[in-house]
Amino acid sequence: MAQTERASFGSKIGMVLATAGGAVGLGNVWRFPYMTGENGGAAFIIVYIGCVLLLGIPCMINEFIIGRHAASNTARAYSKLSGGKAWKWVGMLGVLTGFLITGYYAVVSGWCLEYVIASLTGQLHGSPDYFKAFFSDFETNPWEPMVCTLAILLITHFVIIHGVRNGIERASKIMMPTLFILLLVIVVASCMLPGAMKGIDFLFKPDFSKVDSGVFLGALGQSFYSLSIAMGCICTYASYYTRQTNLVNTAAQTCTIDTVVAILAGLMIFPAAFSIGVNPDSGPSLIFITLPNVFEKAFAGAPILGFVISFAFYALLAMAALTSLISLHEVSTAFFQEELHISRKSAATIVTASAVVIGFFCSMSLGQWSFLEIGGKELFDIFDFVTGQIFLPVGGFLTCIFVGWFIPKKIIKDEFTNWGTLKGRLFGVYFFLVRIVCPLCILAIFLHQFGLI
Repeated sequence: MAQTERASFGSKIGMVLATAGGAVGLGNVWRFPYMTGENGGAAFIIVYIGCVLLLGIPCMINEFIIGRHAASNTARAYSKLSGGKAWKWVGMLGVLTGFLITGYYAVVSGWCLEYVIASLTGQLHGSPDYFKAFFSDFETNPWEPMVCTLAILLITHFVIIHGVRNGIERASKIMMPTLFILLLVIVVASCMLPGAMKGIDFLFKPDFSKVDSGVFLGALGQSFYSLSIAMGCICTYASYYTRQTNLVNTAAQTCTIDTVVAILAGLMIFPAAFSIGVNPDSGPSLIFITLPNVFEKAFAGAPILGFVISFAFYALLAMAALTSLISLHEVSTAFFQEELHISRKSAATIVTASAVVIGFFCSMSLGQWSFLEIGGKELFDIFDFVTGQIFLPVGGFLTCIFVGWFIPKKIIKDEFTNWGTLKGRLFGVYFFLVRIVCPLCILAIFLHQFGLI
């Protein structure tokens, strides 16, 4: 059944929270803290904020303009603006990227759900070796990870089938404030621990001697991935914006919320880590192996508080994963609904079923089916590598070229200024960044990932 009238968000706050929810995810609560730890703390944060201004906001505005102007799914949006020329494949790449990420991201989201259950049932107690074994046993179990993956995909499916206003917007209005409340509770508890000031100093007293080209390129990459650039999410959500939506303000508000969540995540982790002498550069294992040990030791004198904080943290992690999973799911749902002329429920069912299949094979490749590998990489890592290190930067780079050099400048300016109703003083700056600076930055990220610079 074809859609006769384009859906839209019902309120400004709902629109901003939904868009921010699409950007806020494990990249903020998981990747940002360990990237900060590995790159010297406060200096990295300052460089990161600069990169958000330089790269994140302009690239987000690009996708806002494409999505709202075309008022259709990401693939069709690029096709409309390109007049059917080869640029339409950039939109298809965005849909494909979001589709593939949905499958393996659901696996990691399922891990978060498992840790919510484990913390609630009192399983997160023991030595550092116990926590390492706990994660390894769960990750390689043939069925437990898939049960959790299926559960979080069904929650996502339930939200998606209820539409933009009654599903995505309503869920965002509940989950995003809850996420902030949980964040603030854990931050306060973490900062009140003995020795926590060392962690606070680490986050807010910059040591610029540690800043080199690697730190700068790492911050560029983190700003790009944290904001969900080139995954189709931003473009798809923008297709539900009204003509009155101020795209620049919405981009600034979304990036601000995203950055604040990332910094608060560091503020809840590092004071607790420093209070018990844990190295802040624990890497990707920080969340699932290091932090359970940190919470147990840091709140050893108040076990009930430790239980509450541990549960709250993993509930927060699962919620952040869920908001991103919803936005990723919507990219493909909108595509199938409009291109196949079917109902939202049918389109969502196709996406959910496909994500379950992808998630199953990715999850099994980490355990029982370790033979599922290419070039020494497990299937899970292949999905992460191809989408994160190839598709995303290529899609982001081509979108900047598309907006900056192909789409008529009048269309770009009309969208930027809401057809002249806004002053648009920053249009010249934005257009210069999109045409020259952003493509060069994304190219640098791409080359850096492969060790070429």
